[in-house]
Amino acid sequence: MDFHRSTLVAQAAALASGRITSVQAVSESLDRIEKSQPTLNAFRVVRRDAALTEAAEADRLRAAGGTAPLLGVPIAVKDDVDITGEPTAFGCAGHFPPATADSEVVRRLRAAGAVIVGKTNSPELGQWPFTGGTFGHTRNPWDRERTPGGSSGGSSAAVAAELVSAALGSDGAGSVRIPASWTNLVGIKPQRGRISTWPDAEAFNGITVIGPLARTVADAALLLDVVSGGHDGDLHRPAPLTVSDAVGRNPGSLRIALSLRKPFIPTPAPLNPEIAAAAYEMAAVLRLLGHQVVVDDPAYGMLLGLNFLPRSLAGVATWLDRLPDPALADPRTRANAKSGRALAGAPLRAARAAEPRIGRRIGRFFDDYDIVLAPTTATPPPRVDAIDGISNADTDRVITEHCPYTWPWNVLGWPSVNVPAGLTKSGLPIGLQLMGHESSEPLLVSVAAQLENVLQWHRKRPEPWWTQVSETS
Repeated sequence: MDFHRSTLVAQAAALASGRITSVQAVSESLDRIEKSQPTLNAFRVVRRDAALTEAAEADRLRAAGGTAPLLGVPIAVKDDVDITGEPTAFGCAGHFPPATADSEVVRRLRAAGAVIVGKTNSPELGQWPFTGGTFGHTRNPWDRERTPGGSSGGSSAAVAAELVSAALGSDGAGSVRIPASWTNLVGIKPQRGRISTWPDAEAFNGITVIGPLARTVADAALLLDVVSGGHDGDLHRPAPLTVSDAVGRNPGSLRIALSLRKPFIPTPAPLNPEIAAAAYEMAAVLRLLGHQVVVDDPAYGMLLGLNFLPRSLAGVATWLDRLPDPALADPRTRANAKSGRALAGAPLRAARAAEPRIGRRIGRFFDDYDIVLAPTTATPPPRVDAIDGISNADTDRVITEHCPYTWPWNVLGWPSVNVPAGLTKSGLPIGLQLMGHESSEPLLVSVAAQLENVLQWHRKRPEPWWTQVSETS
């Protein structure tokens, strides 16, 4: 079989049947990663020796009759979670000591039998929807001059380039959904607390969650189920649920709001017309599937935006204080941290106190609708260097021009799923997001699977330029 082109579900089945060993599968993944690194640059840490040792152990376990959902399957994680023996740089410069314990999500991956082949590249502290900086640009498999997005751009590039079948990212303002949209992937931002962020009781004051990236809905759902669950120290503990069994389930006729209006955000840039057209085409597909689709917009309001900033910037300040040498950080990071310290007192407390009221107000929209369909980004992926060497204010303008749509669901803590929505005339991926109310992951997954069954986005693959050129990024 052509293992690297297979889905996560198929890879797990191939390993379970003995058609391939974990050592073979992991070796192939590592070889592809290392061949791509000089150009694609998807990984910060490649765990060749450790991963091969773990793969051999997976093969021994299976030979002894052991089973696990992902036993022996190569998987990647973003470099903002801890793996014992590896540094967690989160896109930052400096000498980071090896982690002494696994993050809870890594512990769950290991318990499921997965072999973690490496940690993927991220911008500094996950602040930007561009993956570059200290460790160089990660490039988009669909166009080497474009960014794969961020901040989980390394994970999305690794999956889109078929270096692994699925990977974990994190999403604090769209950082799973944005790179998924720009690389033709399914990206799930789950309910806050669905996946533990321990050793942090919550991440970035509750706006950041961990989520899967994969080529198919079934793959993303499987990875989500495998790593879901809490730690005793978590601040957010939603009731457990599974999502894999929603793949193929008929959700019935749903009421869906098509929302193209941007949430409150100071940018005059219009929505790209090809993305708007893709949204209307997706609405037409949903109607053919038996759903009612009406153009309507949630009442986001200014208060939602004012809620986001103290939480995100105070989170940057917290992370900056953890760095071995904060002076090595990007000047924009240091400026954001300074603002975050100023907002970390009363403004942050006020933001957290206002969240239930905001949730109730926007939640009333779901009295009339089951799901919101909206763009994931306002534009196709920009050039990899679009924010290199510019000021903080100019960086914010670029970010809001391209990515104004995803952040409200981080404030609310509710689930959202990016689904591929075709390609632009120039061959760049477009993504749209299905947005639900609290703990609606199964509903979103069932609709996403319906769309995938019609649109077959996983059959579209980029040309593998990263295996054919040798100049460095």
